[in-house]
Amino acid sequence: MVLNALKNFVGKSSNGYPKGFNQIIDNLHLNTEEDSTTFNLLWKAYQFGSEAHKEQKRRSGEPYFTHCASVGTILAEWNMDVDTIIAGLLHDTIEDTDVTRELIVSEFNEDIASLVEGVSKLSGIKFHSRQEKQAENFMKMFLSVAKDLRVIIIKFADRLHNMSTINHLPLIKQRRIAIETRDVYAPLAHRLGMNKLKMELEDLILQVLDPDEFYKLEKNIKATKKQRESYIKEFSAPVIEELKNYQIEAEVFGRAKHFYSIYGKMKRRNKKFEELFDLFAIRIIVDKISECYAVLGSVHQLYTPLQERFKDYVATPKSNGYQSIHTTVFGKHGKMVEVQIRTKEMDRLAEVGVAAHWIYKESGNEATAVKEIDKHISWLRELVEILQTEDSNPDEFLKLLKVDLFQNEIFVFTPQGDVVQLPAESTPVDFAFSVHTQVGLHCIGAKINSKIVPLNTPLQNGDAIEVITSESQTPSYAWLKFVQSSKAKSHIKRWVKKEQFEQSIQLGKEIVEKTLRRLKKLYILDELKARPQTMGLNNEDKLYSEVASGQITVRELVEKYEPNVSDGEPTALDSPSLTERFINRARGVAKGVKVDGVSNTLIVFAKCCSPIPGDAILGYITRGRGVTIHRNTCNNLPSLQNEDRFINVEWEVAAKTSFIVRMKIITEDRKNILRDITESIAAMSMNIKSIDMRSEEGMGSCILILETRDTRQLARLKKQIQKIPNVIDIERI
Repeated sequence: MVLNALKNFVGKSSNGYPKGFNQIIDNLHLNTEEDSTTFNLLWKAYQFGSEAHKEQKRRSGEPYFTHCASVGTILAEWNMDVDTIIAGLLHDTIEDTDVTRELIVSEFNEDIASLVEGVSKLSGIKFHSRQEKQAENFMKMFLSVAKDLRVIIIKFADRLHNMSTINHLPLIKQRRIAIETRDVYAPLAHRLGMNKLKMELEDLILQVLDPDEFYKLEKNIKATKKQRESYIKEFSAPVIEELKNYQIEAEVFGRAKHFYSIYGKMKRRNKKFEELFDLFAIRIIVDKISECYAVLGSVHQLYTPLQERFKDYVATPKSNGYQSIHTTVFGKHGKMVEVQIRTKEMDRLAEVGVAAHWIYKESGNEATAVKEIDKHISWLRELVEILQTEDSNPDEFLKLLKVDLFQNEIFVFTPQGDVVQLPAESTPVDFAFSVHTQVGLHCIGAKINSKIVPLNTPLQNGDAIEVITSESQTPSYAWLKFVQSSKAKSHIKRWVKKEQFEQSIQLGKEIVEKTLRRLKKLYILDELKARPQTMGLNNEDKLYSEVASGQITVRELVEKYEPNVSDGEPTALDSPSLTERFINRARGVAKGVKVDGVSNTLIVFAKCCSPIPGDAILGYITRGRGVTIHRNTCNNLPSLQNEDRFINVEWEVAAKTSFIVRMKIITEDRKNILRDITESIAAMSMNIKSIDMRSEEGMGSCILILETRDTRQLARLKKQIQKIPNVIDIERI
């Protein structure tokens, strides 16, 4: 383990240099005579960092620079380039000392200064909460990572050493750091193929979050070591003999699974340590890929395989670059044993992942290194694209990051036979967005293995997917319930937000125009167009949007130009039958909701989710517009910032009251299908307010606005329409 190399770190060696510095040189296998330039540069950085931090101490009482030197040692162990190691030695100088970026550039170079700056946390900014600060820091870090992946490699080394010395911190802080490491750093190490680092971090996490279980596991693993080693030897002996017959030179050994992995199995399966069988795996390392498959055949000849536990990551590598053949067989005494078969190069990549590619770079093969690094972080670049949009939100980015880090993967195929990796349980919509944003925004249907399916159909490993698009198709709120990928979620939310903004502009404009026309004050419209900043806003669109949402009232607009309008007798401006009634008419509002037992309250049904009786609902008090009713599942609820304005509401519907609902039906295009749909609706005595049917490339899309009594009637209608031949999907939008 890397951490073992950090013992006996403080003090000087016999050659007069600090032990910490000598460890860096040893890890790099540096010849001080042949590589004197590199040696001198590293020594200069070591002295520079030591001097910058000379007045600082760690919680343990050690000089602060011992931490920075340890980070440099870990980076050298990972075979990182010299600039990265120097940046590791200096990674806290900008944040914690008087050293400036300009000084690092003048003493070293621009590359090192950029790396140190990328690792430094945000400073000089006030945050409302720890969570907001954490989200902003991660945003900054990942923007830096998109430019240079070495930033995250330095952060990994920093986090690994901090976790290994965490016992000097207060318990509350220990837990907070361990949870952050569990939620972000360990899974991120896994996504970047740094499996050895992931395991070290996870065991350190367990030591903090559940120390009793950790030490029990440690004791049990030690107690069963001889028994385990004996079984591994017994299992491996015939394999080694068989490989000799094929003249395959192989390294065969067993390894115990790390504590956190065993702990996870115990929790998931609700089993004790003694009841687990898969506490170790056999690893077989060979020289060539062809030998991997020869070894697989030999193992299956000797031991009976479990077909459902076979994975060929050599033919289809994981997105983090991991390659290996995994098979589980019945070994001696009926025990199930996992066998991993890989080449030496695959084994090295499995241990250090993306960090391994800096060896290519240092050896002059930069094109190979860049290609491999890009392959590792394509998913990360997509996240950063989301981050760089105008409406990016730090908390939303952190949520998307965690989703991407923890998801398992499936492999599906394009019509051309190309492999596409997607999160497990992805749908054709996720696939469409992975192909291209425009394909995702306009997908109307899909074929899985040549069979037309609804857009919410989960994809399986090996499926061949073909997406059907239509220019008239746009994303639906309902898609957010089933898409899995961060790219799909982000683009759908952005589209819906844009659409809602445009609708609110139109609604606000109509409210203002109708009210001012009634008041005979249309001159105010011209004033607003010329100077929207009168209301403290940058443009006219934003003004109308805020009128629609109730953040600005028409009264406030009028008072800006006629301050005395509030004096004297009430005007049409005071009548709830004007603006508020117009909003209700514009949104098709019907009565039927009781607000905490209060009657005669102005009620507005949210257009974004169109609640109907039977839906679980929640009220939100909007300034000047009464209470807006949303479905509990409405995607807009989290964006409503003031929790004090939420209010309990319940349905109180009179017999014959009807409500507006929007439905979308996807069909195969055929003659008379629209007639069949409308006849089903008429048979249920439901009124169609509007219908829009379009067809393209053999697919039909029908948007219906209906009047319905409640969710039960709507559910019956859905069942009826689903029975119609060639109907693929029906959803409420």
